[in-house]
Amino acid sequence: MLRKSAPSASEANVKVNTLIGEGTVFDGNLTAPDSIRIDGTVNGNCSCDSTLVLGETGHVFGNITVQNIIISGEVKGDIIAKGKLEFLSTGKLTGNITANTLVIDEGAYFDGKCTMTSDGVSSFGQQD
Repeated sequence: MLRKSAPSASEANVKVNTLIGEGTVFDGNLTAPDSIRIDGTVNGNCSCDSTLVLGETGHVFGNITVQNIIISGEVKGDIIAKGKLEFLSTGKLTGNITANTLVIDEGAYFDGKCTMTSDGVSSFGQQD
């Protein structure tokens, strides 16, 4: 019997308002004012004014713009996190990151570029 791992402390503390369940496929852009948990597949861009939790079975094939994100599944696209981006050990990302805070657990996979920001605004190319 296959047993899924228990949610991380970060995942357990998020109150989820929208759920894309395991086995569900959503084609199109997804926008939500509150927290989202994705355990299925989203083929399109995601935007969330709060926290997006991508479970171990979750996949996003598109760009993500959020306040905070916790990644246990797979993303193929760029991520802009105005707050915290957290990669758990099973997380995979092929794409670029722009984030204020970045946490990467051992075992996570990341292939792309990372730009650290202040208040979600990229400082790339700005001069003091």
